[in-house]
Amino acid sequence: MIAMQVGGLNLEVSTNAFLLLSVLLFSLGVGAIVARRNAVAILMGVELMLNASAINFVSFGARGGSIDGQIFGVFIIILAAAEAAVGLAIVLNLFALFKTIDVDQPNLLKG
Repeated sequence: MIAMQVGGLNLEVSTNAFLLLSVLLFSLGVGAIVARRNAVAILMGVELMLNASAINFVSFGARGGSIDGQIFGVFIIILAAAEAAVGLAIVLNLFALFKTIDVDQPNLLKG
């Protein structure tokens, strides 16, 4: 059980609830990557997967009583911000070259 205080109320949430949320977010991220052809939607799927892993680290760190999970969570958020910046730069270049953000359209490297 993880104890937290929200608006003056003391709540206890089990680690299983956080794991269920994490599985749901990770599954939505994988589904967005597999089902979409839009580059921006694929980047959002990757962001969901990174957030799911951050939730896992923070929940297990809180369960163990250490701050290590929160430190890893901050690093994951920093990684996600860098990934979003580089990914959006790639998407903008893709749109400038091919006038589309559909990842199946550009076939410049095919011989």
